[in-house]
Amino acid sequence: MSAQTPWPVAAFDPVRRLRVIAAVTPGASVRETVLDLPFDRVWAAAADLEGGLPRWLPDIRSVRVAAGGEDGRAEALVVGRTRLRARFDVELAPGWCLMRSRFLLGGMAATPEPDGTRFAFLGAFRLPAAGLLARALRPATDPLARRSLERFERLVREG
Repeated sequence: MSAQTPWPVAAFDPVRRLRVIAAVTPGASVRETVLDLPFDRVWAAAADLEGGLPRWLPDIRSVRVAAGGEDGRAEALVVGRTRLRARFDVELAPGWCLMRSRFLLGGMAATPEPDGTRFAFLGAFRLPAAGLLARALRPATDPLARRSLERFERLVREG
């Protein structure tokens, strides 16, 4: 290829992008559903990290997001129900949220569909030996992702 030939680009919608991250993250679990609700309503609930996450993620007591930059990146301090604290790097854009701490990875994605909005949730541990422990980690991440998605769906429907 010459210097003038552009590289091919593959663009994914946010849900497919989240699936790719789950596929390359050992032990990650991604769950998705189609809600018969408009994208704006679904994403408003998902993007409300401070008010929403503690309502639908069972292990979270509070989230404090520091003002982010224009690039959609911010920091968040998450306090768990057991009072454990974690600092997360947050990437937030319409239809996309990825949160990374030292030991956890979480993500949400949404895309409009003809009959509503496809919403996906990802959860994973970020451990040094995660590749070796992937089979052992999935029983911990799968039920959490499933329950979290069910709680989110209830929250969005109730308004």
